[in-house]
Parts: sequence; structure tokens; C-alpha cells
Amino acid sequence: MADQERNIHLPASFGTASRVGPGLVIDGEISGREDLAVQGHVKGKINLPESDLFVAEGGRIEAEIQVRNITVKGEVSGNITASTRIVIESSGRVKGDLAASLISIEDGAQFRGSVKVSK
Repeated sequence: MADQERNIHLPASFGTASRVGPGLVIDGEISGREDLAVQGHVKGKINLPESDLFVAEGGRIEAEIQVRNITVKGEVSGNITASTRIVIESSGRVKGDLAASLISIEDGAQFRGSVKVSK
């Protein structure tokens, strides 16, 4: 599949990000310093404190997450801690507690948990 075709559902800023493609399932811990786009399924723990995470529509994460920024269009089950921003878009579904400086939950998004806004 050409790079352009794989980027169709990803924001332009994630064009060079590492990816978990739609046919992949990862069970374990992901850590590092690169941005990550999840189109598949991740279970375990995600520790990317200096990086951004994008959960595409159809992407599913069951994990404790620590990132700089996260945008959720798919599904997340687990607590999310972001040093800067959490965005749950209208197609997103999150079950877990949120902690960040900026938190945005769009109309139509599904969220169940608590919110902690830090300075």
C-alpha cells in the first residue's frame, strides 16, 4: 500500500509517526520518544511522555497511557495522563480517568471516568 493511502485516516502531523497498523495486535509495553498512531489493537502500557499518540477510528487501546498529547478517534479503555493535551473527538470512546493541562471532549464523544485538570 502506498504511503499516501496509509495516511488517509491520519492527521498530517502523524505522517512520519510510528504505527500500529489495522491488522496488528500488540500485547505488552510500548515506550520511546517517537509519535505513535494506533490503527490496530494495543493492550498493556504505553509510556511516551515526550511524544504524541493518535488513536484512529477503528483503533483500540486497553492500556494505561502516559503521553505529551493524545487525540482519540477510536476507543481507549484505561487511564490517560498527558503532560499537555487530551482530545476526544466526536467518534472517540474513552473509559478511564483523564489528567492533563487541557482536556477537550467533542459533542458526540463517549466518555466515562473522572477528569483532573492540572496547571
